[in-house]
Amino acid sequence: MAAKDVFHEIVKTALQKDGWTITDDPLSLQLEDDQVFIDLGAERLIAAQRDREQIAVEIKSFLAPSTLSEFHTALGQFLNYRIVLREKQPERVLYLAVNLEIYNDFFNRRLPKLSIQEYQLKLLIFDPVQEEIVTWIK
Repeated sequence: MAAKDVFHEIVKTALQKDGWTITDDPLSLQLEDDQVFIDLGAERLIAAQRDREQIAVEIKSFLAPSTLSEFHTALGQFLNYRIVLREKQPERVLYLAVNLEIYNDFFNRRLPKLSIQEYQLKLLIFDPVQEEIVTWIK
């Protein structure tokens, strides 16, 4: 199992503040010979619709010297996790959690924006100081 990201507990707290119940930490999925560990699984009851919304969250800190290289790794991991989720738990929607600073500094650049659009990435942007979710990009 991979080590937890430096922002793991912060994202977990932010999700709980936003009304989510953490169901899996990590969310472990087996697809034949391959096993993946997505950082968090969560769900919440949507009272207005009386329906359950379930998500899986992969957290990335982007603290390495090359943000672009780390983005390549995160994107590949995200796409693989999404494939496994569709096979094993299709009701869950996968999000990539990134902190507000890296979102403002890196994710608004042209290549990440085009990649987000091309691969239809869903992002959870969080404030690591306030330990709160800033926005969801669906």
